[in-house]
Amino acid sequence: MNVLVVAAHPDDEVLGPGGTILRHVEAGDAVTALVACTGTNLRYDDAEAAALLDVTREVAGLLGIRLVLGGLPDQGLDTLSLPTVVDVVAREIDAAAAGMVYVHHWADLNRDHRILGEATVVATRPYAAPGVRTVRCFETPSSTEWGAPAGLDPFVPGLFVDISGTLEKKIAAFERYRSEVRPAPHPRSLAALADRGRFWGSVSGSDAAEAFVVVRDHW
Repeated sequence: MNVLVVAAHPDDEVLGPGGTILRHVEAGDAVTALVACTGTNLRYDDAEAAALLDVTREVAGLLGIRLVLGGLPDQGLDTLSLPTVVDVVAREIDAAAAGMVYVHHWADLNRDHRILGEATVVATRPYAAPGVRTVRCFETPSSTEWGAPAGLDPFVPGLFVDISGTLEKKIAAFERYRSEVRPAPHPRSLAALADRGRFWGSVSGSDAAEAFVVVRDHW
């Protein structure tokens, strides 16, 4: 199976579905990660932003996936038309010949995540991308959980992927993003990320899991 992960920023590809990505790779699936917002960075200077992208490439190698940088502006997707963002996603769906797509949940507090989620749902409409059989939305710790308090739809997962065997590798991959790791109990701390995996595992009956909202799933 060909899998495309659509992530807004460097580290989102690990924070959300990292354990599931590793499951796909172990199963022999070809996984591509489109990290969309790499054109500018509001939080870092040019040298720091370049170093962050080097880490993203390193992490892609660690995960065993193909990486594509989208070149869109960080915290700037709301300055673009939705069709512009849709085109970037659609291009990578075609390039990866993706049959399964993962993307941010559409009710995330981070506007980049929200717009990218909407653009991906548009790009994966059945008659626009007939090869895409499954679309799953992931949570992004430290922003998805704040969507509902801000008046957005809550993240209510209906699918859980057992990552008992890949949780440690997910944590190790995220640890490479040293500038993004926060001290506990921050949601992006290593301890909290491990606890989140165990929480979803407790909800679904495994040692650890990742949770998803299913947009479409054809069998």
